[in-house]
Amino acid sequence: MPDRQQQPPHSSSGQTDTSALLLCGARLTDGRAVDVRLGGGRIEAVGTAGSLAGASGALAAKVDLDGYLLLPAPAEAHAHSDTALTADGDGPLAYDDQEVQRRATEAALLQLGHGATALRSHVRVGDVQGLDALAAVLQVRRSLRGLAELTTVAMPRLLTGAAGADGLAMLRDALKMGASVVGGCPDADPDPTGYVEAVLELASEHGCPVDLHTDAADPARLARLAAMAGGLRPGVTLGPCGGLGGLPTEVASRAADQLAAAGVTVVCLPQGGCGSADVRATAPVRLLRSAGVRVAAGSGALRDVSNPVGRGDPLEAAYLLASRHGLRPEDAYEAVSCAARAALGLPEVRVEAGFPAELLAVRGDRLDGVLSLAYSRIVVHRGRVVARTSAVREYCNSASASGLDLPRQGRGGLS
Repeated sequence: MPDRQQQPPHSSSGQTDTSALLLCGARLTDGRAVDVRLGGGRIEAVGTAGSLAGASGALAAKVDLDGYLLLPAPAEAHAHSDTALTADGDGPLAYDDQEVQRRATEAALLQLGHGATALRSHVRVGDVQGLDALAAVLQVRRSLRGLAELTTVAMPRLLTGAAGADGLAMLRDALKMGASVVGGCPDADPDPTGYVEAVLELASEHGCPVDLHTDAADPARLARLAAMAGGLRPGVTLGPCGGLGGLPTEVASRAADQLAAAGVTVVCLPQGGCGSADVRATAPVRLLRSAGVRVAAGSGALRDVSNPVGRGDPLEAAYLLASRHGLRPEDAYEAVSCAARAALGLPEVRVEAGFPAELLAVRGDRLDGVLSLAYSRIVVHRGRVVARTSAVREYCNSASASGLDLPRQGRGGLS
């Protein structure tokens, strides 16, 4: 089934569109059909379908959402822009500025087309790439302003011992350049506890969040991490924590309680892993949620060597949480939308007046159906349509379908 990607409206300034936009006839998850008026980057009003058309004035642009379900836009809580779209490459991974910038831009636009209007990208610093990859991704962040919000996590390889001194210096330079989150993989350092101590100290010094990779397969190490992270503001995120699911239930439950008490957010990767994770299992989301841990879901690798078929689609992550891990569709979508936005430090979005106009319209009338067949999508960021994907399914004419009034999106049968 072909997808047709249309060019989104462009604003070279990247500012919020202050003109009014009326979304007409959308379906909400509670079954209501509504009109939604947007202005100044926020939702101005929500009324029954047809009630806002006259009040919005003749100059308001209108988007017909009849047949679409309107949702808070998802956020991508765990991306790797610097290595995205490299699965088909030959030889060593290229880290020159232009190549990283091209890959990161294409990856961000792909994920925006899926609906993610905010993305957090983990970028490696030090070693071969130095700060070049980070500089390229920061340039992408600037170029995407007005289309999507991209934040960067600086990931050094080592932070302890003689070899870690360079990594620590590189991490400080990364924060000065514009990286807004301190990250890394303590499991790969000879002194994981020392690595975490260095990260937390630097984050506290700069007042920035922490987002660390860990398999969470060592309960003692995870307990120490939770104890050190407790109370740090603006917060600590861990992912993908796939090893937690391999622990005995009572051990995993105790670890979940410790994470909840420390206020740590877990970002799982139901679509696969990423290059820094040795365990490909998904974190035990139901156990974590029952303990009170905020659980968000990210995409992880987008067609790189660690997941050559990664799609970077938040709705697929939600689908997997519902179909494979037993979450209700509402809870599964919350993991890629509200919980993901909270993990990124972004304000809550509801389809109600006063909330940010960060929205996703998907063809369908129920959330479970949307997670199953999420083909056609319209993405709204800062109150304007920034991406639109249309999918049309057509069949050959068949006597078996005549008179049954089956739903079809095509204009007619194939000849």
